[in-house]
Amino acid sequence: MNALDIDAVRAFVLTVELKSFTRAAEVLNSTQSAVSVKIKRLEATLGHRLLDRTPRQVRLSASGLAFLAPARALVSAHETALQAFSVQTRRLTIGISHHLVGANLPLLIRRMHDADPGVIVELRIAPSRELLECYDATEIDACIVLRHDTRRLDGERIMAQSFGWMAATDFEPSANGGLPLATQAKPCSVRAMAVSALDAAGVAWHEVFVGGGVGTIGAAVTAGLAVAALAHRVAPVGTVDVGQRLGLPPLPVRDVVLHTGLTDAQARRTLQTLSAALRTT
Repeated sequence: MNALDIDAVRAFVLTVELKSFTRAAEVLNSTQSAVSVKIKRLEATLGHRLLDRTPRQVRLSASGLAFLAPARALVSAHETALQAFSVQTRRLTIGISHHLVGANLPLLIRRMHDADPGVIVELRIAPSRELLECYDATEIDACIVLRHDTRRLDGERIMAQSFGWMAATDFEPSANGGLPLATQAKPCSVRAMAVSALDAAGVAWHEVFVGGGVGTIGAAVTAGLAVAALAHRVAPVGTVDVGQRLGLPPLPVRDVVLHTGLTDAQARRTLQTLSAALRTT
């Protein structure tokens, strides 16, 4: 058997984990067609079809599933070998808005590590406002936050984030007292967005739970206490968007923005991988 092309193996692993040729190409600074060609050549070398391609999605074939674990190990070993003579370990301090991470966090961490095992990532999960303050004070190298207004238009837009009125599947509001809400304390921008939408639509509401982060709000929603305005990506498993059923106003979509002054290839590769993984999840 011919030697495996490590770039093709890396392209295969990224395409599987990011579920997209396009996302993989972004991380590799390549094109969708080039990634597809690499994987087809890898399949020819192995003599097995690794991916079942459809217009809407990419799925592992049975052979691809068997090859995935050793492919990951090969890529990891290759990256480790490249770092064998490195005298310094790079550390990146990255902040991500807590409105953007939930069950997807393990995948984000895995992808950043696989992109460059020689980089130690110090990850901070916090409100967007707090992260921007840390970034401006040069306490962190980069941050990925929600843009809620036009007061600050710097940074690189990496995607849009939708929000919904999330509740337990069996949630029913009481007949009196207005809509029970689980929110964060002021000055949370998502809280302001939610109550502004309700007030503008003339929907009565009252707080029944104030959490110290998205995780605590998600717990209150799962417990059936209230409805909460949450990004769809962080909504707890088992909750549903009840906005239409309860006649609630639609919530605006917010841009997700990357702020960084780093320009070296190693840092940009890690940040590109993180951005692509966020878009996928």
